Amino acid sequence: MSRHFPPFARTLLASATAVLMGATALSAQAETRVTYKSASAGTAYYQMGVELSEAIRQGTDGDVVLTLEESQGSVQNVMEVMARQGNYVFTTPPGLVESAMAGEGPFAERQNPRFQEIRGLFPIPAITMHFVVAGDEGVISLDDLEEKHILIGRGTFGAREAQRYLELFELMDKVQVANAEIGSGPDALKNGQIDAFVTASSFPTPNVIETAASMPISLVSLTDEQIEQTGAARQTIPGGTYAGVEGDVQTTSLPVIAYTTSDMDDDTAYTLTRTFWERREAMAVESPWWGGITTDMIDNIAGSLHPGAVRYYDEAGIEIPDDRR
Repeated sequence: MSRHFPPFARTLLASATAVLMGATALSAQAETRVTYKSASAGTAYYQMGVELSEAIRQGTDGDVVLTLEESQGSVQNVMEVMARQGNYVFTTPPGLVESAMAGEGPFAERQNPRFQEIRGLFPIPAITMHFVVAGDEGVISLDDLEEKHILIGRGTFGAREAQRYLELFELMDKVQVANAEIGSGPDALKNGQIDAFVTASSFPTPNVIETAASMPISLVSLTDEQIEQTGAARQTIPGGTYAGVEGDVQTTSLPVIAYTTSDMDDDTAYTLTRTFWERREAMAVESPWWGGITTDMIDNIAGSLHPGAVRYYDEAGIEIPDDRR
């Protein structure tokens, strides 16, 4: 059954439709879309991307939309700078940005002027070394690993660092290294097949939380001198982060930074940076790993900060090194 509207009603309906379409178009035009490239699905860093995307949406009332893209790792993230245009945000350890800018390491055969346009925004949770040992002491020393059966995994950053530390501190001949993937570490520790495992992830990391909930564990704390010898960034895991570990644990970490390029306009970089810091505490309530982020970590950023990020830090009274401007 067809419906007939009088002429004035048709005019009113047409006007209302035009207004609605105009508002929709204006809304779409006002929305800023940003691609966020982090890590492979199922990893802690991919989950962080999900949480950050939601925080940015809430903090900007939907004006900025982060679209999360899966990645095979930090090298790929940096490599894609060569082809990406517009609002591209990616995560990587700052050392890889330095390598890209210098044309070294994995970028030696793929040098590109676009790497010089990489700009920093803000830090995200660092990859933190955990030496997890069966026992109720809580906090122990590196020497306590002697004569222990340790699983360090293979092929990962954590495995490479663990081996480097065991060699650096002359422990390799004093421990037995298990030949297994790191994923089996918690179960192997619970079953008494090993005495310790090493894992690298942002804290609090789920596999250590689960292990500490089911058995007494201790964590290795390094001395100031040992941390200096590693050449890695210092990281404190606060006491109480894991059940049974009441004292602070001094360890090392690999900083991770959210970067963009000079293609991003200043206002968008400013909004992303401001919203991140304003929402950080709320994110930490839901996911404690955001609680470890401090403004001191800005010093870890390699290269220059984006001018939009600098604007926020200056407004907030956060000191940044002159060579980052």
